[in-house]
Amino acid sequence: MVSSTDNQYTKKAFGWAARDSTGHLSPFDFSRRKTEEKDVTFKVLYCGICHSDIHMIKNEWGFSTYPLVPGHGIVGVVTEVGPRVQKFKVGDKIGVGFMVASCRSCDNCANNLENYCPRWILTSGGKCHDGTPAYGGYSNIMVADEHFVIRVPENPPLEVAAPLLCAGITIYSPLKYFGLDKPSMHVRVVVGLGGLGHVAVKFAKAMGLKVTVISTSPNKREEALTRLGADSFLVSHDQSEMQAAMGKLDGIVDTVSAAHPLVPLIRLLKTDGKLVIVGAPEKALELPVFPLLMGRKVVAGSKIGGMKETQEMIDFAANKHKLSMVKHTLLDKSIDCNAAVVLLIEKKYLAK
Repeated sequence: MVSSTDNQYTKKAFGWAARDSTGHLSPFDFSRRKTEEKDVTFKVLYCGICHSDIHMIKNEWGFSTYPLVPGHGIVGVVTEVGPRVQKFKVGDKIGVGFMVASCRSCDNCANNLENYCPRWILTSGGKCHDGTPAYGGYSNIMVADEHFVIRVPENPPLEVAAPLLCAGITIYSPLKYFGLDKPSMHVRVVVGLGGLGHVAVKFAKAMGLKVTVISTSPNKREEALTRLGADSFLVSHDQSEMQAAMGKLDGIVDTVSAAHPLVPLIRLLKTDGKLVIVGAPEKALELPVFPLLMGRKVVAGSKIGGMKETQEMIDFAANKHKLSMVKHTLLDKSIDCNAAVVLLIEKKYLAK
């Protein structure tokens, strides 16, 4: 017997998938759904790679299912649209970020916060509402509901836009929501420079902020100050540098994706300062209360952004200097894309 989903998923696709928690990617032939009434089908030209891809293919967050096609900062050119699509046409440059669906009926969805919908669906590794797996952007084609598609302006170039659909909105949203986007503010970006951290520095500087980078590696100082344009740099294990900076920051955007202590960061905040966590370590972080009480300080989290805000972010990026830096790896059956994964794990990629 042929199921209704078998009849629906008829569009042949090729990608790279992890089959188990080793995270090794191998060629994968699969099917995407046919272009439905409100769907946009596009040829994938570029897809970002970030640490959340590593978490997913290695099941470090504990909810991965296999086979898993990673990739969620996806850009390309429209090849087909459904009959009720209103925003896009064949030939348009578009992108898809970290989510491909939500319930569209809860309060969060009604308030353009689809990213906080209880039924949101991850672009890579999620489960669609019909029970089928959501395969990500390490593939040749993509199909998505137009509501979850972003129009990419003439600037930035497509390859630069790809990482912004994850890293860009991950930084842009908390800076805006928590009021850390005022030019007079001093914001620290906590990074092991690479990926999300690079984009954080670029966006903060584009907003006119004074930016301090903190890293475990003193070797990152020149890159942070000269190449990225940060105003200052701290080595996290240098007690004299950390002591001198105590109580001087309006906010901190914490991009670290591994376990790390929070108290040294909280001490750097002014009264009413905000520490916003956007990295997603697989192990729990320890949060003592007294450092918060003593300065009415806030620790918060933020997860990408809604569709309206994501479009706002990419339009903001279009009017600024290049806000991400990229390296290219060709993705086809003849080239092993695991090299890109290794480079990211070894922190040799400068950005997503």
